[in-house]
Amino acid sequence: MNRHSTTIATAILLCVLIAVGLFAGRFIIYLAMRVMILCIFALGYNILLGRTGLLSFGHAAFYACGAYGLALTSIHITPNPMLGIPAGVLLAAVMSLIIGFFCVRHTEIYFAMLTLAFGMMIYSLIWNLRSITGGDDGLYGIMRTSFSLGIVNIPIMKESQYYFMVLFFFMGTLVSIHHIHRSPFGLVLSGIRENHVRTEFAGLPVKRYRLAAFIISGFYAGLAGTLSTLLESGITPQAAHWSHSAEPVLVSLIGGMQTFTGPVAGSVVYIVLREIIERFTQNWMLWFGVILLVIIMGFRGGIVGSTAQLFKERRALEPSRRVSHE
Repeated sequence: MNRHSTTIATAILLCVLIAVGLFAGRFIIYLAMRVMILCIFALGYNILLGRTGLLSFGHAAFYACGAYGLALTSIHITPNPMLGIPAGVLLAAVMSLIIGFFCVRHTEIYFAMLTLAFGMMIYSLIWNLRSITGGDDGLYGIMRTSFSLGIVNIPIMKESQYYFMVLFFFMGTLVSIHHIHRSPFGLVLSGIRENHVRTEFAGLPVKRYRLAAFIISGFYAGLAGTLSTLLESGITPQAAHWSHSAEPVLVSLIGGMQTFTGPVAGSVVYIVLREIIERFTQNWMLWFGVILLVIIMGFRGGIVGSTAQLFKERRALEPSRRVSHE
């Protein structure tokens, strides 16, 4: 996609999402917010997986750090999300810096297992520090007060009002991740994914770039956690469990790991498909897994990646067809 096409596609997406917020019913608005929050989580995660080639099983820990950071700020300091969201995101970024410092020294399965180990450590801490985190009960009653900007107060108590706040952060994430992909930094990350040894021989500090990618993905995971906590008015330790870390992995695989819009398409398919299957059967996890397996195996490059490849092949065949007709 060139810059002009990207701008048009972004404008169309924004118009559609604004129309959803203005005219859709309450359930559709709630579902759209869940999709956008998962998109933020998956877009940030895909900087690490799709762009840098590092598979993490511990990113739910940063999601939970963002969530509990906001919840504790709201309960003990101020319910103003203007302070709660930055507090949660900052906590997630600091934790990703500390954990990433140890993890990026390793690659492949060692990296994945280290992130899993650290992630489960965070999960255990949240579960056991009952006096702070509420233990297995979690923290509830997180109110959505007005988003105070000094003179201006933006109400977000109603879901239709909060929707536009989530939309704001979603579009901000979309634009910022797109700039990262197109930047020299993003190109270096792609080089590390393709051949980290050759990139290191080129004189680039591979470990620092990996750490930067790890922190960026942790930052967006924390942002998703804060927004989810405000949406659900609470958080439980399950948000830090390794099984929650599988969501952005599945979303990236469904949509396409090495594509920019893959996590967006994957998030829509993941949330909508799960919602539909849960309505028809109690054994939704079985059927959900089977359908996901078919999608992942059938679209090796993900939905977006496979579709783009199909269009490329058709365009490549057009000149030969014209010559044969002539």
